[in-house]
Amino acid sequence: MMKTNRRTLLKTAASTAIAGTLLTAPKPARAQSPMDQANPKFRIKNGRIKQSIMGWTFNPMPTPELARLCKEVGLVAMEGISPKHYPMIKDLGLDISLVGSHGFKKGPVDRANHAECIEKLTKAIELCAAAGYKRVITFTGMKAEGIDDEQAEENCIACWKKVLPVAEKNKITLCLEHLNSRDDSHPMKGHPGYFGDDVDHCVQMINKIGSDYFKLLFDVYHVQVMNGDVIRRINQYKELIGHYHTAGNPGRAELDDKQEINYPGVMNAIVNTGYDGYVAQEFIPTWKDKALALRHAAEVCDV
Repeated sequence: MMKTNRRTLLKTAASTAIAGTLLTAPKPARAQSPMDQANPKFRIKNGRIKQSIMGWTFNPMPTPELARLCKEVGLVAMEGISPKHYPMIKDLGLDISLVGSHGFKKGPVDRANHAECIEKLTKAIELCAAAGYKRVITFTGMKAEGIDDEQAEENCIACWKKVLPVAEKNKITLCLEHLNSRDDSHPMKGHPGYFGDDVDHCVQMINKIGSDYFKLLFDVYHVQVMNGDVIRRINQYKELIGHYHTAGNPGRAELDDKQEINYPGVMNAIVNTGYDGYVAQEFIPTWKDKALALRHAAEVCDV
């Protein structure tokens, strides 16, 4: 009788302790967490995802202020900022995760743009190599009148192949960004007329080039808008992905309860592929407290 009571008491005590732990343990952030649940003191703890930020999205916040915020939150890199800030970024102990080149509108889809694209890509590769960075962005450009899709693809591949010897020599990876052409609500939320708007087609072009230094920039937001099936595509194309971007869909805003992408699931999928590059936050903040928005996104992705 006494043994039975003792067992019962022990079981009850253990159950109470577990229940108490569950009640007091901090809840992990979810992509569907609203603003009022964001942690204003969050700092990245796990670091399994090397988080960066695309600087233009936080305009008009000055780059030095944003850089200090990134350091405080625990991000390890920045991109989409002027090279004049690179020394300051280095002094803070941050990396540059992606170096800019030509723009997304005037790209190699049209041979008339080749000279300019080659010049800007070459300069970006050389700048990247001299500074000790690893990746340069490239785009297809917008469709041009009188150029069909087959010719547009040939033009793009021909242009990239002209700069690849420089990239390969310097061990710099060119990252082709797929963009959505569906959202016409804002000039940076979607890009109607962009040639590389099908991620599967972008992968086909990358395969035709066949270089270890030409990869896909997998923008989760743009892939979700145009193609969907994000995690399956991450696994399908894992060997060809050189960089990632994030943003909530729809709206390219915070990774919060107003959007549909399960970012913790996506981040875990990325980790499970063995990817060791950067994931850059590229959402356009709508919250009044932009620093809180960044902390929230960082927590959501810190799986």
